[in-house]
Amino acid sequence: MDEGMQGGGGAGGLSADEVIDIVDEHDVVVGRARRAEAYARGLRHRAAFVLVTDGAGRVFVHRRTAQKLVFPSLHDLFVGGVLGTGESYDDAAHREAEEELGVSGLPRPEPLFRFLYEDGAHSWWSAVYQVRCDLPVAPQPEEVAWHGFLTREELERRLTEWQWVPDGLEAWRRLQAWRAEHPGRD
Repeated sequence: MDEGMQGGGGAGGLSADEVIDIVDEHDVVVGRARRAEAYARGLRHRAAFVLVTDGAGRVFVHRRTAQKLVFPSLHDLFVGGVLGTGESYDDAAHREAEEELGVSGLPRPEPLFRFLYEDGAHSWWSAVYQVRCDLPVAPQPEEVAWHGFLTREELERRLTEWQWVPDGLEAWRRLQAWRAEHPGRD
């Protein structure tokens, strides 16, 4: 995901100097800051997480490049990133998914739920989406070092073998619980 859900830096993504909305514990905008400052000071902001599957139900998984500012070289189950100033979660989810997958004409991702991710150094409101992508993907090389579509069985095995971004693992855990409460929504 862009900067561990933290916006881009590559083609089309948010640069470290771009201004983002800072939000409180209720997801209400309380100010603005440069993205780099938000990271450095641990300011709470907003991010979109998009689970991408193909027509066979396989999940798009990728490994982030070593140059990423947040969570470099770790694997991720989601594409997405930080919202720009005034940007809606829905618009950010669609923009980020198309940018990271390197596609155009992707359907609008379906919103599922939101949660507040906090791990001490990082804090962001996280909107989780899902989308089916039947287009050939061409991920941004400055964002994605490796990618593939994994079956659910392969993914479950890799969850214990590979190193994963912590926010993506938390979103995945919450998504599995959400699906248990909302059968037929995957």
